[in-house]
Amino acid sequence: MGNNGAGKTNILDAIYYLSFCKSYFNSVDAQNIRHETDFFAIHGTFSNKESTDNLYSCIQKRNKKKVFKENKKEYDRLADHIGKIPLVMISPYDRDLINEGSELRRKYIDGVISQFDRLYLSDLISYNKVLMQRNTLLKQFAEKYYFDAASLQIWDEKLTELGTVLYKKRKAFLEEFNPLFNDYYQYLSSGKETVKIAYEAQMHGNSLNDLLMKSVEKDRSVRYTTCGIHKDDLVFTINGYPVKKYGSQGQQKSFVIAIKLAQFEYTRRIKKFKPILLFDDIFDKLDDARVEAIINLVSENNFGQIFITDTQKQRIEKIFNEVNIDHNIFAVMDGKVKYTDD
Repeated sequence: MGNNGAGKTNILDAIYYLSFCKSYFNSVDAQNIRHETDFFAIHGTFSNKESTDNLYSCIQKRNKKKVFKENKKEYDRLADHIGKIPLVMISPYDRDLINEGSELRRKYIDGVISQFDRLYLSDLISYNKVLMQRNTLLKQFAEKYYFDAASLQIWDEKLTELGTVLYKKRKAFLEEFNPLFNDYYQYLSSGKETVKIAYEAQMHGNSLNDLLMKSVEKDRSVRYTTCGIHKDDLVFTINGYPVKKYGSQGQQKSFVIAIKLAQFEYTRRIKKFKPILLFDDIFDKLDDARVEAIINLVSENNFGQIFITDTQKQRIEKIFNEVNIDHNIFAVMDGKVKYTDD
């Protein structure tokens, strides 16, 4: 608990950093260094179900490469760490998933799948490298007034190979994910509305190679690749209508909370253990019934360790008085954390 600006969210973001090797709120690492200082360092000890303790460390110095370590040994690639500490963060910023552009929604689905499928993450990194090479070639064609179809075809083939695998995995994931998501939303809304996440992709019924061949003149004109899985999107609906246009603030908040709870459950089933769950100041703009539903849900045995931040001491105390959960309450003030006997 603590006032706005006290440092509560920093604690959750530090835990998130040690799971995903990046901040939840700002992907530019240098901007997460405190003003007037040269670096930041985050260290965390994580215990698994075998009671094995692992120390993870993230160190970022100004104008230097980020260093990430497991038990004091540096990773060769950050991608090797992703998935070791499954974690789900729920924050007021999650509504950006609904209101912002498609890139954010692609990053979300990629982040979820990457937590349990390392090959997906590797293929995604490779796809983006190939995409950059193809775009560079298109710019060269325009700047030097020539065109070489054979050299473009080399990148088309690589893009098609990687893009097809990634498309199939996204499609399969959403087919399994949607029923879980709908169940959680039904629970939060007392079964009043039906929700869905539709996968919008150019590759539905088309091969990527055919799409690339058909769009070659357009690509040459605009100097970048206009089709592929990097143009995919997720369409969110309530009762068949776009939640962005027709959902109330409460519905939108319940929508993204249900997405995150479904992510938790999906990851738990695959990993065979419970991810860490972070709730960052999510109870504002939710009515008492929905708050109670969330707390009752996470008090069940399906959930493991949970961190909750809130500005209102009375609200937190009322929640814990009504639900029997093993818990500790900490006060955060001016970046310092103090244990309190509730």
